Amino acid sequence: MNTTEHRPQPLPEAPPVQTGRNRSTRRAHGWIRALLPAVLILVWLIGAGIGGPYFGKVSEVSSNDQTSYLPESAEATQVHQLQPEFSDVDAIPAVVVITSETVITDAQQETLATALDSITGSRGIASDISPLILSDDKKAAQVFVPIDSDAGLVDTVAHIEDTLAQQLDEGMNAFVTGPAGFTADLVQAFAGIDGLLLVVALAAVFLILIIVYRSLLLPIAVLSTSMFALTVALLTVWWLAKAGIFLLSGQTQGILFILVIGAATDYSLLYVSRYREALRIEHDRGAATRQALRGAWEPIVASGGTVIVGLLCLLFSDLKSNSTLGPVASVGIIFAMMSALTLLPSILFFFGRAAFWPRRPRFEPDVVRAENGVAQHGLWARVGSLVRQHPRAVWSVTAVVLIIGALGVTQLQAQGVAQSELVLGASQAREGQAALGKHFAGGSGSPVVVVAEAENMQNVANTLLDHDGIDSVSVISADSPSGTAPVTSDGIQALGPPGTPAPDPTTVDGRIMLQATLNAAADSVAAENVVRDVRAELAHQHPETLVGGVTATAIDTNDASIRDRTVIIPIVLVVILLILMLLLRAIVAPILLIATTVVSFATALGVAALVFNDVFQFAGADPAVPLFSFVFLVALGIDYNIFLTTRVREESLHHGTRDGIIRGLSVTGGVITSAGLVLAATFAALSVIPILFLVQIAFIVAFGVLLDTFLVRALLVPALMYDIGSRVWWPSALGRSTDRGRSSARSGAKNKS
Repeated sequence: MNTTEHRPQPLPEAPPVQTGRNRSTRRAHGWIRALLPAVLILVWLIGAGIGGPYFGKVSEVSSNDQTSYLPESAEATQVHQLQPEFSDVDAIPAVVVITSETVITDAQQETLATALDSITGSRGIASDISPLILSDDKKAAQVFVPIDSDAGLVDTVAHIEDTLAQQLDEGMNAFVTGPAGFTADLVQAFAGIDGLLLVVALAAVFLILIIVYRSLLLPIAVLSTSMFALTVALLTVWWLAKAGIFLLSGQTQGILFILVIGAATDYSLLYVSRYREALRIEHDRGAATRQALRGAWEPIVASGGTVIVGLLCLLFSDLKSNSTLGPVASVGIIFAMMSALTLLPSILFFFGRAAFWPRRPRFEPDVVRAENGVAQHGLWARVGSLVRQHPRAVWSVTAVVLIIGALGVTQLQAQGVAQSELVLGASQAREGQAALGKHFAGGSGSPVVVVAEAENMQNVANTLLDHDGIDSVSVISADSPSGTAPVTSDGIQALGPPGTPAPDPTTVDGRIMLQATLNAAADSVAAENVVRDVRAELAHQHPETLVGGVTATAIDTNDASIRDRTVIIPIVLVVILLILMLLLRAIVAPILLIATTVVSFATALGVAALVFNDVFQFAGADPAVPLFSFVFLVALGIDYNIFLTTRVREESLHHGTRDGIIRGLSVTGGVITSAGLVLAATFAALSVIPILFLVQIAFIVAFGVLLDTFLVRALLVPALMYDIGSRVWWPSALGRSTDRGRSSARSGAKNKS
């Protein structure tokens, strides 16, 4: 029976007599009350209007150069900083590989030389290109092209490819590979961040909100809140990066976009839930707004603060790509919170109940009192009943399922991947490297760079030449037309006709710079083993020698990532545990929440490992993937537990712990599930950017959020807390209070019988 149909209706009150002064006072009060929301909306509009154009300008203040993210103490960093002193050309080397199905004839060589001459001197080429080098089988040729680092790298690489493609004979192909080729691939892959990523993420969120609210105005209001937060955050981050305070990369930008949209939407959903509740017991929308803010600000600030603290733990990282992500993403979370607590309440204040059209919440305080804060029907009523009747069975079965999934974590291959595997899909640079390895030394164009004392040059060169993994050695020489001179066991070799003196090496502060070409591809495991061997031998013979280059940079990056993973994960756990203890004024509940979140993360990582290896067949994963996934999942996963447990604690103060758990689960079930779906969809949108790192992060976090939403927060945590009872709040006074949950359940059962 519908109780609202038979509820006695109160008699309408006679309107009070309005004097002119009363009417003017009420009008003035109304204007003042509406002024603050209007000002807040105007401020956000101005911020969004200024920040909007910056979406297309992020590349101006970002860099995808791995070396710039290494710690200052890394050998590869020190070598990279010394390179400009030995050569005044600030260039990124490109290796142009031309392959032919048949032996390249003299006429074809002349054609190639003419084509290469047309490239020399064009915009973006830093200096003269090297002479054409034929392979031993004469079915391939290579040439080294220095590309100006300040020029448009993608356009320059495309110009080289197009120019050669137009002049090559049939059966011949040209590829641009080496550092310039792979960097151009990365830049092109990240090009979709400003457009495709945002469109996919916003479309996914909008669709979910339409399904959840069955309203048009409310999803628009929520998405506006997210977009305004992102726009102002991007404006702030751009200027901080411009000032050199932040270091931006394509992956940092993509993660910032997703974090802000996802977090702002989650916080907005929590506020919308509180506002809907308030409209049912408050006739006045201003009073409803105040009540909603009182109920929403603490969990939103607590959740956002937890995410920020978790992100700032990345400052302990040795890698700047990790340490700079923390502050950048924290700025985004701050604006996400501010937008959800200022812009959205202001928008909904003006719309009132109309924001929920066509399902407007009614003013029905009597019905709310009759419901007594517990869902009587629907999914969350059934879930609450299951947890109340079989708490131990629920958490036991759920825990076993999660632990089984976590067993796959041993299969995760997160020791690093080759540079050629970073970009998914077609890659000219990858094809070029394969052709290079087939016809030439695989490390051509990406040499090992060694800085040594001038007096030790020959000894260091001999150490390099003695290694089976090194094809040749040269020394930087300003006297040489090509800028380098070959070095053999007999010393520096002369370039030119017999009798020509050997060029002198370029010396800077008593040091010289050698370049060693590897037999294997510079990003291969074999190349890494060679560099590690060389470093160990030179460290023993000449400790002052530094070894850098592309391969050394990859080694130092992976080593730093593994170190970061080992150090930062425990720090994040301890810090978030302390925050939860302060927030919940307890010890047992925070430990329980942290433990369940860690189990959930291990399950997400285990399932991801099996999917990566057996379904997608990825070559491996960057060592930073588990670290980033952990920080996002723990910080964001704790969000939902904070939403749940703060409400449970609020209800427990009045109804006892066990009844409070069922009430909290009932009230927050819908909003947290919606928030989880939104966050999973936004992170899944990262997979549209064809970068292996981002695709793997997208899967792990999206799957982990769904685990948190539908298993951990919906079943495992409530069932564990219900089984433990009021002791979960130990040592606070609430933990010593009488728990009325079981007695209520028993009395309810008796009444039914």
